[in-house]
Order: sequence, then C-alpha cells, then structure tokens
Amino acid sequence: MKVSLNLIKQLINFELPPVDELVARVNQQLGGVEEVIDLKAKYGGARIVRVVECVKHPDADRLSVTKIDDGGAVADVPRDENGLVQVVCGAPNVHAGMWAIWLPPKSTVPASFNDDEPFVLDARPLRGVLSQGMLAAADELDIGTDHEGIIEIHEHDMPAGVELTAGASFAETFGLDDYVLDIENKMFTHRPDCFGQLGVAREIAGIFHQQFASPDWYKSVQQFTNAEGLELTVINDVPELVPRFMAVVIRDVTVQPSPLWLQCQLVAMGGKPINNIVDATNYMMLLTAQPTHAYDYDKLRGHKLEARLAFDGEKVSLLNGKEYELTSDDIVIADGEGVIGLAGIMGGADTEVSDGTKNIVLECANFDMYALRRTAMRHGIFTDALTRFNKGQSPLQNAAVLKQLMGMVGGVQASEVFDLKQFDDWLDDYFGGKYTPANIDIDSKFINERLGLGLSDDDICDLLNSVEIKSHGPEEELDYICIQSPFWRTDLELPEDIVEEVGRLYGFDKLPRQLPMRSIKSAPKNPRRELKNAVRQSLSRAGANEVLTYSFVHERILKNAEQDVAQAYKLSNALSPDLQYYRLTVLPSLLDKVHANIKAGHDEFALFEMGKGHIKMHGLGEDGLPEASQFTDIVYAAKKPGAGAPFYTIRRLVEQLAHDLGAELVFKPIEEELNFPVTAPFDQSRSALVDTTDGQFIGIVGELKQSVIKNFKLPMYVAAASLDTAGLEAVYAKRASHYQPLSRYPSTSRDISLKLPAHVNYASVAQSIDRVLEAVEIGVAFHVVSIYQPPDDTSTKTLTFRLAFTSHQRTLIDSDITPIIESIQQTMQQTYGAELV
Repeated sequence: MKVSLNLIKQLINFELPPVDELVARVNQQLGGVEEVIDLKAKYGGARIVRVVECVKHPDADRLSVTKIDDGGAVADVPRDENGLVQVVCGAPNVHAGMWAIWLPPKSTVPASFNDDEPFVLDARPLRGVLSQGMLAAADELDIGTDHEGIIEIHEHDMPAGVELTAGASFAETFGLDDYVLDIENKMFTHRPDCFGQLGVAREIAGIFHQQFASPDWYKSVQQFTNAEGLELTVINDVPELVPRFMAVVIRDVTVQPSPLWLQCQLVAMGGKPINNIVDATNYMMLLTAQPTHAYDYDKLRGHKLEARLAFDGEKVSLLNGKEYELTSDDIVIADGEGVIGLAGIMGGADTEVSDGTKNIVLECANFDMYALRRTAMRHGIFTDALTRFNKGQSPLQNAAVLKQLMGMVGGVQASEVFDLKQFDDWLDDYFGGKYTPANIDIDSKFINERLGLGLSDDDICDLLNSVEIKSHGPEEELDYICIQSPFWRTDLELPEDIVEEVGRLYGFDKLPRQLPMRSIKSAPKNPRRELKNAVRQSLSRAGANEVLTYSFVHERILKNAEQDVAQAYKLSNALSPDLQYYRLTVLPSLLDKVHANIKAGHDEFALFEMGKGHIKMHGLGEDGLPEASQFTDIVYAAKKPGAGAPFYTIRRLVEQLAHDLGAELVFKPIEEELNFPVTAPFDQSRSALVDTTDGQFIGIVGELKQSVIKNFKLPMYVAAASLDTAGLEAVYAKRASHYQPLSRYPSTSRDISLKLPAHVNYASVAQSIDRVLEAVEIGVAFHVVSIYQPPDDTSTKTLTFRLAFTSHQRTLIDSDITPIIESIQQTMQQTYGAELV
C-alpha cells in the first residue's frame, strides 16, 4: 500500500514531523513501512519551461532546434543574449509558444532512476547542434507510456490555484516533491479502510493525537438528481453476494489523457495513468479504497447491466487479454447477451472504454469477499480491486464515492442513479440495519485493567474521537462509555477491540512496566497439549522423528492407501491441485514421505505425526463442520532386516509410548476382517488391535499390505501404528506415578524356547505367562526374542522369550528362578502341548 505524504498533508490539519520520525511512529502504531520512496530525488531536476523559438534542424528532418525560457532558474547553462537555453528535440509536437518539461544537464532521466546505471544527461551535440539536456515525454518522466511526443502543459493541467511559471520546479508544482511510504499490505488485512489514502490519513492523525475530519462529501447523506436520455436496465440477481449495486449512465464524455495534475497524483499513489475515465476510477479507489468500474455504454448489448452467478462453462475475455471458463460459483457482471466481467476483479475486453467512447456506465458495487477470493484463487487473477474487496469493504460508502466520481468524468448524467441494496436507507442502516457498525458500551476500568493504565473517560474518548470513532463519557444514569463505530471500521465488534484500539492510539511503547491490575493466576494446563508434549518426548527419545504434513491430500494418496475416496470430503476451493481432499487418517501422509527419505540415504528410521482426519461417516458437528478424528500415527521403515520382524519394532515403540504415558497394553489378534479407513492400509493377518489392560481402545499396530507397499514404493521392512489420540488422552489423564526405585541387587535373565503348534498365536501365550507370573513374589519382566518356523515344517513354530528376574530384598539364586521356569513350562505343556527346547 503506497501512501503519498503530500496527499496526507492535504487531508489533515497539522504539520507532520520529519519523515524519519513519522516512519518510526507508523511502524509502532499503524503498520510496517517496507520502503520510503523519495520522489523529489527522482523528479527534482525537472523544470517547467516555455518554448520561445522552434526551427528545423539544418541537418536532420526529424529534429528541431528550440530556445526555451526557464526564467534563469538553472545555473551554469549556456544562454543566448536573451537568456534562452538551446535544446534539440525530436518530438513531432514541439512548437513555439508551448509549455514543456525540461530535464537540464546533470539531471537524471526519471524513467531510469531505479536502474543499476541511471541515465544522467549532459550537454552534447546532436547532428552538429549542441543540446542542453532534453524536453521530456511521458514515458521518460515515468508518468505514462506515451512516447509519440513531449508533454505539453495547458492551463487545465495545473493543480487548482497554481499558475504556469517559467523555471518552476516540476516536482513542486505537481506534487512530486513527495515522500511515499510503502506499507506492507498484510498489516492492514483486517482494516479495509486503510487500503485508501483517506483511511491512512485518519490513522496518522490518530497516532499523533490530532483530530481528523473526513471530507464532507464522504460522510454526508448523498442526494442524486433524476435524469433520462439513455436507457439502462440494472438487475441484481444475487443480493446475498452483492449487498449493493449502483450504476448510472453518463453521456457525451470525451476520452483523452487526464490532466497532468491527476496523472502525477496517481503516480504518487502507485498508480499508472491510462485515460481520464479510467484514471478517475483508479483515483477514487486509491483515495477511498472503494473500487469502481466504467463500461462503454454503446457496447452493452441490450443496454443491460446485471450482477449474477455464471453458468458452468460460460467464457469471458478480460482486460488482461486472456479468456476464462467460468463456474456457477463465480459472481459475474453481464449484459443482455453474456458475461462482460468478473465482478470485483476485472472488467471484460468487450466493454472497455476506448478513445472512441462517447457514453459510459459507471458502476460502484460491493461484493462478498469470500466469494471473490475463491474466484480469484480458482482462475489465478489478482488485481488492486480484488485486494480491496478481499478485506470486506463497507457498502455504506458507495453512494459518496459514486457521486464524487460522477463529478470527475465530465459529460452529462443520462439516467437515474440505480441503487440496488439490501437496506432501505443509508441512515436507517447506519442506526439499525444489517450492515450496522457495532455499538459498544464499555467502562474505563475494563480498558485500564487490561492496559495497566489510568486513563480517564475523557482521555479515552479523545483518543477514539480523533479517528472519528464516536464516543462520549457516561451519562448521569449510566456508568460506561458509549461507542459507535463508524461504517468504515468493520473490525470493531467486541469490547476487547476497543481496548486494542485505545492501546494502539495511546502507544503500546508507552504502557507502564507493571503487572496488569487483574488476576495473574496461571491458566489451567491444556490436557491435549500436555499429552502431545509427552508423546513427542517419548517417541523422540525412542529415535522417531516428528513430521508435519497437510491435512489436505491428493486423491492418489487415498487410493495408494486403499482407502475409500467416497468417504473423504472434497474441497471446492483447494489451495492447489495436489491438495483436493481432507485426509481420512494421518498414516497415508506419513507413508508418502518414506520413499523420499529412503532415496535421500536414510536406511532405517521412524516417523510420527499427530494430526486430524475427517470421515464422512462421522457426519457434521454442531457448528456444521466435519467432525475431526485425532490420530497419533507412527511408521517404521528399513532397507535391511533389523532385530526381528518390523511388527515387533513398531510394537516396542508403542509399548514404550504407553509406558511413558502410564499404561500397560494388550495386543489382540484381528479375528474378523475390519473395513474402516484406519485399518485399510494394514495386512490384518499380521496386525493387532491395541487396548489398555482396563479396556481402553488405543488403535492398531501391524505390517502393511503388499499392495500398499508397492503403491507407495516402500522398502520391504515396514510397519506402522495408527493410534487414537483421544484414547491416549484418556490414558494420560488417569496416569499415576509409575516410578519405582532400582533394586540394589543384580537382576538375572533366562531364555526359554517353546515349540508350539503353528496355530497358537503369540498373544495367547503371552497372556498365559502373565497369569503364571501373577503368583510370583519377585519381579519378572519378559519379552519375545524371536519367532522361528522351520522351512520344512509348517505345523509348528518356536517362540523364544527372555525373562528378567529382579528382587529388591536379596540376590537371587537358581533355586528362586528354576521353579518359575518349570511352572511356565508345565502351563504351556498343559494348555498348548508345548515342548521346552
């Protein structure tokens, strides 16, 4: 957002401080200044001159030798006996008696000012005749693109009250002795008014505690005259998306270059002159932040202007020279036969104002910012008008802007002013309609407690009134400040907004360094956040790496995981073609990252992520949004076999996580095929469901289907876990301290190998060993070391367990351990017919 300080000075009633001080205050209290542009340095050398003599060059048909009068303003330049300076000019329109702009020797051509090697003029001969500098064309001055001739200044080009004077500074005369502040746009995301010079001027007055007054034409109730002469039909088919749609026909306009003062004003505000009609619309937009548009009336088929939704497949050619195919979600402007523009974004090429235009239609409308944002993203079109509509412009300023614009374009009003809106009257709306700005009642104590200040009611009212936020102290029977937001402050809704506004205008840097006058009791800990921190610590200690992926995925990711795409929500306004769907679970996003890490040279690793999934079968919540499921998913991958099957590696990670969270787990085989998005990627014959010992469901752990491994190009040794974060949270909430002091006595371990029928699963054997150990007085922990099945005998398998024995009272001996192993052996033999090998 470029801000012209010369224009700001015209809108305020006090002297601005030096630029450095102003920039510091703006940075602190308004927005980040990215750049300060010194236009005087760019245009300071240019002078307004009168061409006194003009004759043809003796040796060049296309050159003229002129004598110019600069009033003696430029020193050290050779002059004739009449004090005139000789300049050779190649422009076809140069003639005696004209007023022009002279760039004398040693001055820089403005168009090259920002080049790595700016073009600095000097006195030099042209075809044998010495020329002192040059007379400038619009493109050389960087205020237009015209190079057909030099700029000729007429009386109507001059700013009001300024006369043509030979030798006058061009920059000072036309307001280009200016500093321009380029303020970062994102600072104003919630402030649509600050995308216009008027809004920024108001805020600058406020931060210097000076009273600002908007121009009378901007705040007053507008009265339009009736007129006729040219027929126009105006229709608004989508009032819910187009809150206000205004239009009027103007006849007998003359399309020509704008007065030079307007062209220079546009340049100072970051615009580019085109012609007087388009320049007037851009000037009003840059001044007030309200975009407008002009159509060639005679190109409107059926003399009709309509706001509606496009039909699927309709096409439109826009001013950028490109054709777009539209959808039924696009708001468009149409005439009697088809689309002529994308509403609020860009006009169409078929109704463009051109040199031959005689009659125009001026449009001043307001559009739903979310609908425009989706259209812009869909078609990849971004314009200055869209930038402003994107922020939520108020429809209550349209009438004032349109009336001011009508006075700038010339011509004669030739129709009524059409005003299709959702409210009856500007004043009615201001005091109670749909778009009513907020009325907020607040007391000074509420503000002071949050800012640590002791401002009086009058102090607060003065700060707010300076930026035209109407406020007055409490009446006798009331004990609060009454605040009425102006229509351009759509961001003021809550008492806290007023606190922020008062703090900003007062100066956050001036707040006292003391504790706020309110409770400083710490907020209760967030259980979900505490859980996530505990999960991160546990898994990272175990060697896993956390990743963060998008909640949106490509359809390919869902299909690769063999999940049902029909169960996923599809986004109508995707960030990119690769992010079309809400993911169903987190695991596919992790699997998609494995191949890239393997290619990068990581032979063995584990990844985890805590995130959300959205499944259609879960329906919508009370807020009308898809219900979210919380997942903590882990994937282990290796190019070479590790210590045991991948299943046991991922199982150990899950067991360690559960232990750190204060729970013991039970792994159950999947006896019946499960058909859920969570289980879809898993080979359920090599997976297990996970519960806590008290029955809390945790998730699924296992190896993946071979088809999923192939789809994601995964290594052969891969396993995963998909855990329910809500289940982990329930476990964590019930945790108790599981700290046990280490025994002073050494532990001892024994391995036992049991040969069992192949159909006996590990979980059953582990549960049987648990029951035996419940009756043992010393501490015994066990885990599986290996599962072996001979290649020539598929009817049996051998499970090898390692048991660790610990006592806190004494050193254990063989007679303590042998009975326990014999009891396990006897139980296994009786229950499963196992042999000890």
